[in-house]
Amino acid sequence: MSSSPPSPPPGPPPLFICIECSYPVSSLYTAYSSADDHSLGRGVRLTQCPRCKRFADKYVEHDFVVLFIDMVLIKPQVYRHLLFNHLGRTDDKLDGSIKRLGVLLLLFDVYLTWARVEKQIPTSNPGILNQPIVVQYLFFLLLCFTESILFHFTIRLITFYLLSFTRPNAVSTALLVSSCTKLFPILMVIWKYDVPAAARSVGWAVVVNNVEALRILLNVDYFRAAALTGCGAVVRAVASQTILVAVGLVKWEWEGWEGWGGGEEVVRWVEWVGLGM
Repeated sequence: MSSSPPSPPPGPPPLFICIECSYPVSSLYTAYSSADDHSLGRGVRLTQCPRCKRFADKYVEHDFVVLFIDMVLIKPQVYRHLLFNHLGRTDDKLDGSIKRLGVLLLLFDVYLTWARVEKQIPTSNPGILNQPIVVQYLFFLLLCFTESILFHFTIRLITFYLLSFTRPNAVSTALLVSSCTKLFPILMVIWKYDVPAAARSVGWAVVVNNVEALRILLNVDYFRAAALTGCGAVVRAVASQTILVAVGLVKWEWEGWEGWGGGEEVVRWVEWVGLGM
């Protein structure tokens, strides 16, 4: 016997939308049997969007593997599902899974940054790389944490004051969810490949996904979404430069970066700092 759609919680209306046309809907599915596993899409009927007449959210029946593949393919529908229908909250609190994802991404950043520094910093200028391994790890952990905080804070600040977007934690959720491609370097456990080149490729993929996620969440054009991502990357790069100079890994001179081979290496460093997160 069919049951009525789940009633929305008290307070503001839910953030459910059609992932195809962004039209608001009251529910995503109707449950038919409590005996079936609704998380796998059994015993449910998907809601039809009243505007486009397609399923409001087909990802209700899909598992995480399908979601991850579609995120890599930068499909806007998967970001609407995640940012509005799955992780969207009217109270703007960070979901527990997002907090865990943030910690996981930070640890991956530490590993990748550490590996890139060891490969790109000249042996004649080791700086903190001469310290015990625990000190090195804590340094790179602080470096990556500072960069991430400033990256998120910059974009949250701009969206609040210039775009009047009043859900800053939703912005951080979008940035973290769209950064899942950082997890690709885990393949280095199986195959060996060039760390700087791989990190650069992953960095570009993360930037493109960040732009798409911000465009979906804020309902802005690609230019504004790219500008937001760029502003965050610039602030992150300045912070990283300051920390690297402070510990002696990099020295600034008017002719360029000492020991880094001139302008060509400066461009590579900018890619590393600005795109590697």
